[in-house]
Amino acid sequence: MRGRDEDTGEFLGTSRSQQRREALDVLALAQQLAALSATQLSKLPIPEALHPHIVDVQRIGSHIARKRQMAFLAKQMRREDDEVLDAIRDALDAGGEAARQETALLHRAEHWRERLLEEGDAALAELIESHPSADRQQLRQLVRNTLDERKRNKPPHAFRELFRAVKELLAAGETHPGDIA
Repeated sequence: MRGRDEDTGEFLGTSRSQQRREALDVLALAQQLAALSATQLSKLPIPEALHPHIVDVQRIGSHIARKRQMAFLAKQMRREDDEVLDAIRDALDAGGEAARQETALLHRAEHWRERLLEEGDAALAELIESHPSADRQQLRQLVRNTLDERKRNKPPHAFRELFRAVKELLAAGETHPGDIA
């Protein structure tokens, strides 16, 4: 769609610089896709025509050949509609958000586990208050077992069980001011 305006003599369409920036954006997206596992790729709205090219990039070990195949994948992706590429980007961003939320949940669970081990019943009461569905006796027993494990220098079985129990409790969806984000 490049050409000159008959009246003003100005060029119409996108500049070469803009075209290059867009091509580099698509190349970066192609590199992101090539770094994903087959399971992760299956969750994305990728057109069937692009799958073999992504697999080819992943299978190639030689640096130069991989770079050439990556450029070819980007070229094939540029042939797709902008809506398709935007949908892939959105799905990748949503996946990143899910990973951040999972990481935040793990940090909160770790924080509560440490509080339960250090503060004992005071922290347990606060956790029960903010999560009424919690099993007080199970948590108290896990805390006791974990402290006993530490004294005896045993493997951290109860320590891990306590983490799992707290994580499941926090993942149940009850978020209250007592939770540390």
